[in-house]
This record gives sequence, C-alpha cells and structure tokens, in this order.
Amino acid sequence: MPEIWLNYGSGDVVIDIRAENLSLCRPPDGPTLDGPAASGRLADLDTSKPVSLVPLHDTPAVRTAIGALFAECERRSHPAPRVLAEDGAAGGIAESLPEGAAVLPFGDTLEDSSLVFAAEMEFDGLFGYESVSTRLLRRFGGDAMLDAFMARGSDAPAPGRDTDCARIASEFSDRFDIHCVEVVAGVGGIIDLRAGHPKDTAALRGKLHSHALQDFAPHKSVLVSAGKAASSGTLARSLASLWNCRGGVKGGGTVVLAAECGAGFGSEAIRRYAEGRLASHSLKNPARYLDGMEHLLYISEVLKSMDVILVSALPEFYVRRLGLASAASAGRGLRRVLQEYGARRKVLVVPDGARTILQRR
Repeated sequence: MPEIWLNYGSGDVVIDIRAENLSLCRPPDGPTLDGPAASGRLADLDTSKPVSLVPLHDTPAVRTAIGALFAECERRSHPAPRVLAEDGAAGGIAESLPEGAAVLPFGDTLEDSSLVFAAEMEFDGLFGYESVSTRLLRRFGGDAMLDAFMARGSDAPAPGRDTDCARIASEFSDRFDIHCVEVVAGVGGIIDLRAGHPKDTAALRGKLHSHALQDFAPHKSVLVSAGKAASSGTLARSLASLWNCRGGVKGGGTVVLAAECGAGFGSEAIRRYAEGRLASHSLKNPARYLDGMEHLLYISEVLKSMDVILVSALPEFYVRRLGLASAASAGRGLRRVLQEYGARRKVLVVPDGARTILQRR
C-alpha cells in the first residue's frame, strides 16, 4: 500500500490508499533559478534611488525574491531597500531579512515612486491570475474593484484565463508610478522572475499556465491538497485549489479538499455569509464589493455538478452553512468517497492544487 504525503497547513499528513485506487497527479516541477540567476533578472530595476520594498504576502518564493533584491543592491554598491509590510506578512518576512534589516509598517498610499511590490503570481477564479495588479486593486481599488467584480463573464470560476476583470486591474495599476518584483514558483523554487511596472510582468502568466497545466481523464473522486502553507492558511485561499482542479471532476463526482484554514475564513464576505449576515440574493449585483464575494457565487455554481468535502480546522457548523460537507481528516473523507462509489474506485490525488490546473483530456 503506497503512502501519499500531503501538505496540511504547516505540516504534512499521510494518506493510506491502495495502489488499485490511486491515480496520482504529480506536482508540476521544472528547472529553477538559483540566487545569482534570480538577481540577474533584476537588472532593469533602478536601485540607485531609494527603494521601498513591499511584500504583498509571505511565501518562500517571495522571500527568495527579497533576498535577490538585497544581493543585487549590494552587488551594485547601492543602499539596501527599506522593507514595508502590513501586519499579515510582517512577521514571516522579518525572519528572512539580512542581519540589520527590519520591517516597517506600510501605509495606505500608492503615491510614492519608491514603492516596489513583491508577490508570487498565482491562479485566481475572478481575475484568472492573481498578480501584483490584482492584489493592489483588491487592496486600494474601492469602486474599481466593484467594477471588476461586475465584469466577470459568469458566476463560475475562471482560473488560468484572460478576463475583463484582469484588464480593469491592469488599468488601475497603470495610474501609479510604481514597480514590482513578481515571481512564478514551483515545488523546487523560483521558475521565473520579472521586475518592472506591474503591467510589464503580465508575460509571466504564460509561464505559470504552461507549468501548471495537466491533462487528466475526469474522475468521479478527487482528493486535493491546497499545497504550500501560504495557499491553505484561510478558506478563501484554499478554495482557489478547488477552482483550479474542477476540470478534472466528472459531473456528479466528489472532491475532498484538504486545507487546514488555520487563519479562518480569510474573507469578509465568506465570514458574513457563514454567520448568516449576508443574503445570497445580494451577491450577483451588490452595491459594494466585499472581499471574497466571488467565492460564494462559485461555491453555489460548483455544487450544482459535484459534492465537496472540506477537511479543515473550521467549525463544522460554518462549513455546512456554506453548503460543504465536513470531515475530520483526509483519510475519513477518502473513506467516505470509497464507500459511496465502491471500494475499487480510482481516486485522483492532487498534492499541490494551488499550482495545478486540471484540464479534461
């Protein structure tokens, strides 16, 4: 009996599954950039002027990119960047900085030409790709974010596709004299890295998509791990893995999503809905956008064609309010699937849902 280890929060869990039940989707991998190669991709970034580096989230790839920027400044004998971050990213980022560097609070303005944002490009159900532009739109966009939400093509998620929503995000970031360092990462590290204005890093979308795309015959039973801890910290982040992998699920099938969600819902809209303070009829044409509102539409749409069992630290009461089933462990969720579909059922196991796009073969 093979042992399959899946990421679950800050640790790993083992799934005991018989060989005859296993259909494994191996995590995408490929050549990665070492430190000097990553630093070399920053040649177009002007570090002779003061640089205020703003990590938009904390992942191993973002930490590597920060280290590359410090190394490039040192190589050029330029001043080291000052690092600004909001509370959510500050703690982990501070641990990875060179000795003597500190994290300062980030304010609420984009009107500063010294700002250089750092982020890892990921998939997103609304924008197709989560980029520096989309992250800034979510954080600072206000009514423009509502415009992006209303520009969605349907109420189904569209990860890995070019969308009108992404165009609105690009137009928003184009209004500011800012720069960014954006990376595409795999299991082994950084695959590609670009520096420049956020509109100039859009070419990374093709690299991310081609790296992540995998063809599989649709399965009735799919077990998905959200992958790295940064992709499973909240329910809102974890659901991206479900949207990425829905193309590999047969109609009427069941997905077990293993995602710890140790930091809670991660979305004001999801929290209000789970607590009964947001009505479903207000989601399609809202007067204002609430963070994560699209996920509620996507859950409703996806549940029309499949069942979803969530393995998480969230209270079962709230999980069921969202229309999802709950399991105490991935193993129990798997046993429930095999009981429903038969002991010989093939189960597609996806160890890194955040970096995988399943396409029907």
